[in-house]
Amino acid sequence: MTRNILSYGFAFILLVLVQVWILNNIQLSGYINPYLYIMFLLILPFGTSFWLLIPAGFLLGITVDMFMHTPGLHAAAAVFAAFVRPGVLSLIAPGDGYDSSQRPHITNMGIGWYLRYVIIMVLLHHAVLFYLEVFRLTDFFYTLARVLLSSLFTVLLIVITDTLVYRK
Repeated sequence: MTRNILSYGFAFILLVLVQVWILNNIQLSGYINPYLYIMFLLILPFGTSFWLLIPAGFLLGITVDMFMHTPGLHAAAAVFAAFVRPGVLSLIAPGDGYDSSQRPHITNMGIGWYLRYVIIMVLLHHAVLFYLEVFRLTDFFYTLARVLLSSLFTVLLIVITDTLVYRK
């Protein structure tokens, strides 16, 4: 139990640091902004309590906000992602359900399930993040392009990171 808490704490710190020190300096043509930090919420075990997900999402988002000088923007998007995670998991649940002690991973659930999960969660997070950032519908299609392209890049980063770091 303590080992799990420490490993998730380490993942939290590492993902936030990679986000603020490396990925925040990557912006390709104004459309692609990778947000790997959301991976922290995605890798939490299936049995993680809803009442733990929400504060974890807030802490994750507000930490990124402090470094990026975006008061509450990432916190709102991360809390939203934490809020919808149980619903997304139940929506794409396999017939035999989940082992609450396992975490979402390609080897546990298969590549098809894993990609559906990551794509849905990243798209939802990025949609909230980018539409709150512009806070107007006049740039709807420009913002939609940013959501889709940034989501694609973020999903690729998450799959690569999860495959390389969390090998069994």
